[in-house]
Amino acid sequence: MTLEMFFQHFLNALQWGSFYALIALGYTLVYGVLLLINFAHGDIFMVGAYIAFFIASFLLGSYSLQLPFVLDGNTIFVITVIITMVVTSCVGVTIERVAYRPLRKKGAGRLYVVITALMCGLVLENGNLALLGASRKSFPELIEKSIYTIGGITFTNVKILVIVTTILVFILLETIVRKTKLGMAMRAISYDSVAVLLMGIPLDVVIVFTFILGSSMAALAGVLFVTAYPVLEPYMGAMVGWKAFIAAVVGGIGEIRGAFVGGFILGFIEIYVAAVFPSTLRDLIAFAILLLLLSLKPTGIFGIARAQKI
Repeated sequence: MTLEMFFQHFLNALQWGSFYALIALGYTLVYGVLLLINFAHGDIFMVGAYIAFFIASFLLGSYSLQLPFVLDGNTIFVITVIITMVVTSCVGVTIERVAYRPLRKKGAGRLYVVITALMCGLVLENGNLALLGASRKSFPELIEKSIYTIGGITFTNVKILVIVTTILVFILLETIVRKTKLGMAMRAISYDSVAVLLMGIPLDVVIVFTFILGSSMAALAGVLFVTAYPVLEPYMGAMVGWKAFIAAVVGGIGEIRGAFVGGFILGFIEIYVAAVFPSTLRDLIAFAILLLLLSLKPTGIFGIARAQKI
């Protein structure tokens, strides 16, 4: 592998890892507060992609809507991102309100919550399949792609957008969790969800806020993903969601830094394995390496073992 190829794959890995990192951030936010693995999160990513598709298609029809102005592609992209994050957040909050909260109020065991999360994912997948059919959809090109070449390394403006957005989102989430009152409440609930009620912290409000943040990350990942790879299908979130969950575990689920780093680790492993070995071995070798990492540090890179009182 030449040096140019190495750096070319490096950029590709940064982009691919960005998708995993954004989705893993949603996993780790929910787990950090509720100790709940929201297995429906990958399908929320899929829902966000489809919502973006319909919003972008509607806005592109501004020519036929007789609006007093015509929106350009970049403006439509920004509006699509904002509306998609808001609407997808409502989907995430609805799932929490309808599926998870009743179990939490009744003190149901974690096994029942996990099964419920899996069923929510299946409902989203098959509901999409029933409503929209199995045919794939092509996401409209909102951002005019520009190709740049520096030192033999080729990249596009979309690739840079994905990478930079992921880094900025990570910084924003770190700031929210570490510096704001809601972030402090989220961390307090993760330590003791009973004591926070005695301190006057509104548990349900903080949980809803957590689902809003997590679902927004999945929605943003969905928009960026279909912008870079403009093909949508009902099961697009299944494998990506599982891999993002594994990335969160490798980084240390419950830690924002862990989700961010774990996503990029998985992205780098997959891209460089596919560059050296046949692509059919990508998942096998990638998961074997991740299993080795977990065997060396079971709590993940940034994870800390929790002491549990009995």
